[in-house]
Amino acid sequence: MIIDTIENFGKYAVLNPLFSKVEEFLKNNDLASHEQGKVMIEGKDLFANFTIAKGKAKEVAKIESHDVMIDIQIPISCPETMGYTPRENLAECEYNAEKDITFYPGLAEKYVTINPGEFVIFFPQDGHAPCISDEAEIVKVIFKIKA
Repeated sequence: MIIDTIENFGKYAVLNPLFSKVEEFLKNNDLASHEQGKVMIEGKDLFANFTIAKGKAKEVAKIESHDVMIDIQIPISCPETMGYTPRENLAECEYNAEKDITFYPGLAEKYVTINPGEFVIFFPQDGHAPCISDEAEIVKVIFKIKA
């Protein structure tokens, strides 16, 4: 897991060949005024999903992980708290290959709050519980990048 400001995103481009395309998208698009929906950037290997997520309590937010894709999550409308547990500390649970997701029971080990103007990167080894907020809705963008 990595947390930083959007201005520093370029420092992480060396971690994945597609991260430079995310950096380019961030420089050339106004996230706050972008319409909702999926934006295909590099086929199925890289896309952005602009969405309005429902805010939920820690106790309701499910820990998830992905085998194939990396998540870069950016809250736009308000701060968003996200749970984090290293995947090695999570029990074996059923993987849904079609949706590239595994859900885990229980609460996360740690929680961090990401503010608008910041991002978090979750790699396949990172269990994460997103969308924790007192706000009813969280406008956000999630970049999905092939690991």
